[in-house]
Amino acid sequence: MTTNGSENPQDSDSGANPRFAEAIRELGLAELLNSIRRFPDATRTAAEAAAAIGCELSEICKSLIFAADGVPVLVLMDGASRVDVERVREELGVEKVTRAKAEVVRETTGYAIGGVPPFGHRTKTRVLADRSLLAHDVVWAAAGNPHAVFPMEPKELVAYAGATLVDVREQIS
Repeated sequence: MTTNGSENPQDSDSGANPRFAEAIRELGLAELLNSIRRFPDATRTAAEAAAAIGCELSEICKSLIFAADGVPVLVLMDGASRVDVERVREELGVEKVTRAKAEVVRETTGYAIGGVPPFGHRTKTRVLADRSLLAHDVVWAAAGNPHAVFPMEPKELVAYAGATLVDVREQIS
């Protein structure tokens, strides 16, 4: 599903994954394509992305897939924090939460780990967003591949992701 007629994994105009570029156009967010930043090297970790952008680590929005009793769930978390799987388990009312395997991430979202955006996925998935994201005016999220990110106001990002705001950040004692 490409928008530029080729098998290129990036949208030729923006640097976004074609599936993600198409999704944001369908959401009426085509102007977002103009704010996508591309990098020559992959930014697979939040720290790599923050360094490339020149922002604080906590201004990165990580899109992480977990398996809640075997069902994929997306958790949006600030880049400086870790997800507390016990808090996710309690929030969802399930028995077990584990990090999803790479093939489950790709099958569920249509994207590889390191490039999963907060919305525009292959399948409809339950989404939780940690409140820590709201501490910023703008957060940066993956644009469907590890070479591109986009900025968005956190409340808007949470709304487009269809996320429920929760407190699932690991507490450091």
